[in-house]
Amino acid sequence: MRRSNKDRTEATRQTLMDHARELIVERGYNETATPDIVAAAGVTRGALYHHFADKRDLFLAVIDREAERVAAEIAEAAGEAVSARDALVRGIATYFSAMAVPGRSRLLLLDGPAVMGIEGGRATDCDHAEASLRDGLEAYLRETGSDLAGLDPLTRVLSAAFDRAVLAIAAGESRETYEQAIIRLIDGLVTRPSR
Repeated sequence: MRRSNKDRTEATRQTLMDHARELIVERGYNETATPDIVAAAGVTRGALYHHFADKRDLFLAVIDREAERVAAEIAEAAGEAVSARDALVRGIATYFSAMAVPGRSRLLLLDGPAVMGIEGGRATDCDHAEASLRDGLEAYLRETGSDLAGLDPLTRVLSAAFDRAVLAIAAGESRETYEQAIIRLIDGLVTRPSR
């Protein structure tokens, strides 16, 4: 069965992204040149520039795809939850598992922000994992009758805590300890009725 032009175009785009990801994880963004990417992908430089404006544009597509995959895994795990808290707990575990994929923490937490800048990195996070976290926190706080004031700053602070935890886990610290710490933080947000 012959593939359509659209299918071939998308296959070439994905191949470029796959090989760029592999080389950037191995060497770092600055040490990865476009000739190396096209050679690894088995395409011409013209093919790369047909799909991407430059190396940075290709890298941003890789970052976006990685962030989408993390968010999709979180959404799938949370979809099986029986309560908003359970969805958050499942999301925590899933986030740590998703970020343990080789190279992912380097791409999303180190090289990505360095290349995209603070605002670019934040925008990507806001569109994906942080958006999932905000939705989960809002549902949990509503379910428990807690105050929703400051939800956006709380989400950003917790998102930063998640990222620091991922880096600590990647450096060899206990994943379970960080999962429990994040759960304690989230449980601490619940407003207790006054007596």
